[in-house]
Amino acid sequence: MNKFSLAILLIVFVSSIGFSQPAATPWLTESQRAHFETLRIAGSEALFNLDYETARKNFKEMADAFPSYPAGPQFLADTLWTETLYQTRRLQSSLYDSDDTFYSTSDDKADPKLVDQFRSLTRQARLLTEARLKQNPHDPEAMYFMGAIQGLKASFEEAVERRHFAALKDGSDAVDRHRDLLKLDPSYRDAELTIGLYDYTVGSLSLPLKIMAGVAGFHGSKKRGLATLERVAKEGRWVHDESKTLLIVLYTREKRFAEAAALARELGAKYPRNYLYGLEAADALVSQAALERGSNPAGPTTAAENEAFATFETMLHDKALRDTTAHALDLIHFKYGEALLTARQYDRAAKEFMASAGAPGAWAGLATMAHLYAAHSLDLAGKRNDALTEYRTVLARPNVYDAHDQAQAGLKEAFKKKLS
Repeated sequence: MNKFSLAILLIVFVSSIGFSQPAATPWLTESQRAHFETLRIAGSEALFNLDYETARKNFKEMADAFPSYPAGPQFLADTLWTETLYQTRRLQSSLYDSDDTFYSTSDDKADPKLVDQFRSLTRQARLLTEARLKQNPHDPEAMYFMGAIQGLKASFEEAVERRHFAALKDGSDAVDRHRDLLKLDPSYRDAELTIGLYDYTVGSLSLPLKIMAGVAGFHGSKKRGLATLERVAKEGRWVHDESKTLLIVLYTREKRFAEAAALARELGAKYPRNYLYGLEAADALVSQAALERGSNPAGPTTAAENEAFATFETMLHDKALRDTTAHALDLIHFKYGEALLTARQYDRAAKEFMASAGAPGAWAGLATMAHLYAAHSLDLAGKRNDALTEYRTVLARPNVYDAHDQAQAGLKEAFKKKLS
């Protein structure tokens, strides 16, 4: 499976936070349901706003209050894997979708303790759901949970453990569960999120992998998948924002940058503490400007680029946002550098990459890549000696992905930007 998989799966089963429509014989009483909803909404909003501690607190209280209900352990597992992606900077999708670099090897092994904790939580949720299904094999709520649990496992296997075909298998199982649910209740729109994403994922495979997947019984369609996710975004009861988040990633991949930026702006306004939506919007705007510039790459800065640059400046310098962005300055400077690099403002790009590497608490892997991208920018700016210094800095640091290989190549020959 190629690099697209991470970009697609990285946020997907936050959809497991979506609430299942209750069955004829309710799993929870009416009063229990009201308490559950209070915790679900608080936890979900915290998760969207990157407040993992608050999310975990609400979902732990949920698990304690409703020990026979799978939502608590499932949501705790979802919080665990989402926070893991965030801590390793994989939750900002375009960072990985634009280049093979960040997904070229499997040097960064998953923490065994984290894997064990995740599996324990999903196992607990699965056992509770299976107990419900033994009582009623056609319980819609239990069917929804079982599909969501399988999908959550698929996301973790792909994005954290890098077990690609295990992820494909569990993703297929999740789709089967939710297709069965839709046969019972065609109006259960939220269940279509899993199906739409899976359709797009398999439909996006390279031809050799698509053939292999087809032989194994996995089939999909990008067009159908996008249409399904768009329908969930408009008509979903609980997971419309999750579907919109996925569509930002997929629209960017499909070069529908204006639509991606519009959704990112919308969700950024709804979840103001989640600066990642601002990064996605800025990334889409710069890409849209590059597309529009076409054959005139040296043209003046466009309105879209100016909006993107203003977004970065706000995240870096607005005092009102400082509490939410202070711990992520490395990522923000890095993305700003990428935007400037795309806009061919190489000197400014190099400065932002070096600011990323030197940011307080910078993630070591991102800092290494920032030095590498600074070297590329300096080469493109015609500052070969400064670029050589940065390449040597990369080689003096622990290797991450293929950074050392790229730095060795940069020492031998100046980097040249590929024509888009």
